[in-house]
Amino acid sequence: MAQSRYEVEYLTVHGHRRAFVRTGKGPVVLLLHGLGCDHTTWEPVIEALARRYTVIAPDLLGHGLSDKPRADYSVGGYANGMRDLLTVLGIDRVTVVGHSFGGGVAMQFAYQYPERTERLILVASGGLGPEVTPLIRAITTPGFHPAMRVLTLPGVRHAGMIGLRNLSRLPSKYTRDLDEVAEIYDSFKDPAARHAIRHVVKAVVDWRGQVVTMADRAYLTQEMPMAVIWGEDDQVIPVSHAALASRLAPEARVEVLPNAGHFPHRDHPQRFAKVVHEFIRSTPPATYNRGRFRTLLRAGQRIERKASVTSITPA
Repeated sequence: MAQSRYEVEYLTVHGHRRAFVRTGKGPVVLLLHGLGCDHTTWEPVIEALARRYTVIAPDLLGHGLSDKPRADYSVGGYANGMRDLLTVLGIDRVTVVGHSFGGGVAMQFAYQYPERTERLILVASGGLGPEVTPLIRAITTPGFHPAMRVLTLPGVRHAGMIGLRNLSRLPSKYTRDLDEVAEIYDSFKDPAARHAIRHVVKAVVDWRGQVVTMADRAYLTQEMPMAVIWGEDDQVIPVSHAALASRLAPEARVEVLPNAGHFPHRDHPQRFAKVVHEFIRSTPPATYNRGRFRTLLRAGQRIERKASVTSITPA
């Protein structure tokens, strides 16, 4: 992983050491990184956010400086881990910000623990539709580990990273994110990290694309302030998923940043921090009400039953 600019703290939860950064004061913002990344992906925006908020940026289990055990790498398992980390830290409620795979974890956290979620911010998020780059789908194939054993040999890896970083400097939307890809590639030199990443991907992606989506539960978000931020030139998860999020959750605020790829928080950190702050400033935190949640679930059940009846009515 890249050298961290912030002091990294550690907590052992359920026998596994978890690394995280904690800085700033004020309402808590939980930053969840994407697949193969770690908390350093948020460094361009941490300082700006920490002026107004307490920022918690963990390395998810299997990533960065956190342990990489044989464990539950499902989105539900990650949501549980975030709940437990926050509980140990004495934090009751957060605005949760999730990038890419971390967006899927953020959605699952908000779904499982609405009483602990004030707002939901999705950044180039997984879990909104099936499309995803073939490079991620390739991680699920049997040839991934043999190929990575060769590609992460010291000389090969060094040359590959130089090539990726040089390509990232080209003025093209297709190469914009390759410096981040180089960091992910470098993390694969650790066999434990490779195994963890493969388990993560297999839980949410198959050869046809993303398996886990929020489409069937999107109606529940009407009780949760939600923002969606995307880079216009995203080559990992298409920007069309931002429009899909808007259709699934009509109350969501959608911001598409021009001249940005899959990491809009790195491409335009000042703009990103401003969007996050304006969203938090202008929305009251969600208030969990069990009765209202039950009503929404029952309404969703009625909608499903009505759709089922419609489908069998003769033309």
